Amino acid sequence: MPGANETVLITGARAPVALHLARLLHGAGHRVILADTPARPIAAASKACARYHRLPPPRFEPRSYADAVEALIRAEGIGLVIPTCEEVFHLALAWRGRTMPTRLFAPDLGLLAQVHNKHGFIRLAEQLGLAVPETTLLNSRDDLEAVRGRSRDLVFKPVWSRFASHVLLRPTPDFLDAIAPSPAMPWVAQRFVEGEEISAYAVARDGQLKALALYRSLYRAGKGAGIFFERVEDAAARELVERVVAGTAWTGQISFDLMREADGRVLPLECNPRAVSGLHFFRDPARFVDAALGEGPEVTPDVTAPQTVQLAMWIYGLPAALRSGGLAHFRKAMREGEELLDWPGDSAPVRAQWAALAEIAGVALRQGISLQSASTRDIEWNGTNR
Repeated sequence: MPGANETVLITGARAPVALHLARLLHGAGHRVILADTPARPIAAASKACARYHRLPPPRFEPRSYADAVEALIRAEGIGLVIPTCEEVFHLALAWRGRTMPTRLFAPDLGLLAQVHNKHGFIRLAEQLGLAVPETTLLNSRDDLEAVRGRSRDLVFKPVWSRFASHVLLRPTPDFLDAIAPSPAMPWVAQRFVEGEEISAYAVARDGQLKALALYRSLYRAGKGAGIFFERVEDAAARELVERVVAGTAWTGQISFDLMREADGRVLPLECNPRAVSGLHFFRDPARFVDAALGEGPEVTPDVTAPQTVQLAMWIYGLPAALRSGGLAHFRKAMREGEELLDWPGDSAPVRAQWAALAEIAGVALRQGISLQSASTRDIEWNGTNR
């Protein structure tokens, strides 16, 4: 792990979690370089960013991306590379295919892909002795027909997907006509689990848990990413995370979608080997960085108030509140939630989000896709580089 004042490269600079991580590392005395493909990501505006480098899109130009990352590492004297989004897969592919001059804070590509795969992760959890919801791999129309009669008890989702995109939640059988699973684009049918959703963000080193935040999202961007979230505590959820990171000897960041049933049992639904919003519950740079990258003990969250991105709440939360008649709850959330982009002495990223949003909106318009899809289009990992 990097020594004091060593230079660290954080990728995925478009994401609020990349900004937050940069602030933590900068506050702990590290020089922070940021990199990504957009021209104006929010993290590039931060005082924590010593320099921002624009990279080729890894999903579409993997070789050029790997070449650019290697050149950047050598030019800036990078001591550690920390991914924050799905570019972690493209970086792991680069580390597998060449001798890179520094370390990647992530497992190898095989393990990354296994936990990201919505069927592979459930099988892994099962092998580790965890209780799991029944999850069936769908590779063909025949596989789909075999579960059609139980569709009202199931959740259907692509093996490779994000933001709950394409999810069919307990659909009627006729809705299944819209999907066509194949070996190249498999789906899963997972038993619908009643209960309370819990999200988990963790950092681990060699299978040892170094940081953990459990939380729930009260508002989302559509069906997917949380935009207003509050901390929770749950011993069963913690034990599940500990068993996965220990059983895989995990090093890096990892996150989980979990479900707590009425009897208190916690079941795993999905896993994402990257940073998620739980990182925002850590604001003590020295303690977090010493735990995550140094020799310090496990760090616990030091933020208690709900966290939010107010711009996202206006874009997604307000329309949802108007549709559901929950305007009073929306107003209360806006009063109580802390803007997670705020940081003492570093106000520029709050203003920079407008330019970043405009850039993403431009991609969405040109490609005819949603804002969420546009935000990850160039870094997505769908089992291959397709």
